[in-house]
Amino acid sequence: MTRGLWLAGGLIALCLGVVGVVLPLIPTVPFLLLAAFCFARSSVRLHDWLVNHPRLGPPIRAWRERGAISAKAKRLASLSIACAFGISLLAGAPDLVLVGQAVILTAVLLFIWSRPEG
Repeated sequence: MTRGLWLAGGLIALCLGVVGVVLPLIPTVPFLLLAAFCFARSSVRLHDWLVNHPRLGPPIRAWRERGAISAKAKRLASLSIACAFGISLLAGAPDLVLVGQAVILTAVLLFIWSRPEG
């Protein structure tokens, strides 16, 4: 039962990560990391396939080995964060929501840009 839940979680995370490759507002690497985490608990075969995949594997390995985020991923994440905040501004979100969002998104940006590049 538990193994099946981990497998389902990994497959959902993998699908969201693959969608994130095409849609810039959906983060790719966090979903791939979650998929690898879930697969490690449910399917060694799927875990090894994902980590060794020529396109999807390198950011997972870079994160595991060095906690690294590529420069391209940092730029895309920053652009996505700016777009998300801009949408909130254009939608007329209440000031309290905008302040909370600004604080959280700034913390996320600081974390992303503090990581080594890989």
